[in-house]
Amino acid sequence: MTLRSSSILGLTALATLVALGAALSASADEPRSNFGPVGPSEPILAKIGTQRVIAFYKPEAGRCAVMAVVWGDLDAKVPYASTRIRIDLKPGEMVRLDAAEKQSMNLLCGADASTLAVVAPPELIRTGALNTD
Repeated sequence: MTLRSSSILGLTALATLVALGAALSASADEPRSNFGPVGPSEPILAKIGTQRVIAFYKPEAGRCAVMAVVWGDLDAKVPYASTRIRIDLKPGEMVRLDAAEKQSMNLLCGADASTLAVVAPPELIRTGALNTD
């Protein structure tokens, strides 16, 4: 490798790092979301009202062994109170997580316990209140 090609590679790497840093700092104040579907040990990241949720699962005996933590997304001065949830779901089964604001979300165990995903509560589907835009 010549000096010129190493300098070009170094500048390319530096430009990539600067662009990545700018993108991360621009979104640092906004919580990330991931509604899935996700595979084993990959996180679901969601918000229900003022509650934040992180959930993941491991396949065990053909089921989704789900672990989730729910906590308040409040002012930085308010201490966090969190709740841990552990549940085994058969493929096709859901667990419903409710927030104090009468909002909820469901976690669905996929076929063969291969995925976990956030799905709309049944009342949103029945009433047509689900916005898919």
